[in-house]
Amino acid sequence: MKTAEFDYLLPEELIAQVPSSERSASRLMVFNRKTSEVEHTHFNHLRDLIPPEDLLVINSSKVIPARLYTVPKSGEMAREILFIKKLTENKFSAMVRPGKKFKMGAQLPLPENKTAEVLDILPDGLRVLSIAGEDDPVSFFRRNGEMPLPPYITSRESSPERYQTVFSGMEGSIAAPTAGLHFDQTLMAKIKDSGVRIEDVVLHVGIGTFKPVEVENIHDHQMHSEEYFISQRLADEFNNTRARGGKIWACGTTSARTLESSIDSNGKLQPGYNETSIFISPGYRFKAIDHLITNFHLPKSTLIMLVSAFAGREKVLELYKIAIEMKYRFYSFGDAMLII
Repeated sequence: MKTAEFDYLLPEELIAQVPSSERSASRLMVFNRKTSEVEHTHFNHLRDLIPPEDLLVINSSKVIPARLYTVPKSGEMAREILFIKKLTENKFSAMVRPGKKFKMGAQLPLPENKTAEVLDILPDGLRVLSIAGEDDPVSFFRRNGEMPLPPYITSRESSPERYQTVFSGMEGSIAAPTAGLHFDQTLMAKIKDSGVRIEDVVLHVGIGTFKPVEVENIHDHQMHSEEYFISQRLADEFNNTRARGGKIWACGTTSARTLESSIDSNGKLQPGYNETSIFISPGYRFKAIDHLITNFHLPKSTLIMLVSAFAGREKVLELYKIAIEMKYRFYSFGDAMLII
């Protein structure tokens, strides 16, 4: 399939610059794959849509303040470092901008009078950096970095905490698992009280999730690997839910990719730490999830390709057209879609 087949035109004013005033007040489009019916409601009605005894799986990874700027010398501009992954105690990979300023051996001044040194240039353009005198680069970013909001969000009106889910725990993502941003504590409690099981995976969102598809044929796209963890408790709950005929609801493409990466040939979910570079596109046969909660994604992205694999490319583009006509808000801080 061609990457261009997943393109669509979005009016710029529909790119959400700030989240909804209340997390669960965002709009929700519900699409039924069996009946092709489309319903328009709000996210706080999700509790009425998930049957008791089903399992809702969320991604509880926490976003690192992964964007850091160098301290500019007089007459110079600050350079940008976006943390990608910790490699060893004092080495990490990063996206950098502008790349010409991050040559081999370059040393760039950082806050706290620290210095970043370029140790290697990887084939994909990422840099391997170290921070002199800093054993834990994540700790340094936590103290001096800022939330890595996507470039299409130019507003800084919202609190950094609105780019974290209310259930975030283990730190490690460089972008939010955005479908989870619609949940607040009240909605979570109501869903649990209704008898729905809620368990979490941890997939640390990295470059694999948001790297643009730049090849003409989607099957030539290479996903970067991302770390994930599935607990024994989740595996047991998943397998028990399936055994009694219950359904699995994945909150977000990251939860979906994690579950699909860990299901064995017998349909059993396997626990443990691992990495995944799974690329789900039309033609993929889903083995782990039955329903999907997701946002409205960028054109020609791996995310819209995953959603298209779940609901059909032509149908997804039709639903996006409806969303545009009804002025749904798009992307990270935008509205949501439920595919059942």
